[in-house]
Amino acid sequence: MDIRRISSGSAFETVAGYSRAVVVEHGAHAEVFVSGCTGFDYSNMTITDDVAEQARQCFVNIALALKEAGGDLSHVVRVRYYFPDSADWDRLAPVFGEVLGAVRPAATALVCGLVDVRMKIEIEADARIPR
Repeated sequence: MDIRRISSGSAFETVAGYSRAVVVEHGAHAEVFVSGCTGFDYSNMTITDDVAEQARQCFVNIALALKEAGGDLSHVVRVRYYFPDSADWDRLAPVFGEVLGAVRPAATALVCGLVDVRMKIEIEADARIPR
């Protein structure tokens, strides 16, 4: 079994001891486990206040990790959404459908606290990429 780690380059990964994604090769396919992505635009370390735009940026960050693993969002089989305010659901659900509606992965949504008050959503994803 071959395991490869993908880094976003974020300092958070070093401090907290994690990888943006871990790729586990299984011959005919790769399993990719993408760590929770937030709405930060890592190219300039900014984050918008808009929860829907944060969700879209989360998916951009996930897509970048999947691309490095040889895949894309169409390979997502499981997604988990974490957000602190249940009132945001009506703004978030349409974004989830916009991005993953054709893929329809297994999904879980949890209302919980996040580590930075600027973060309004965190999304993690698992993918299976054919080789």
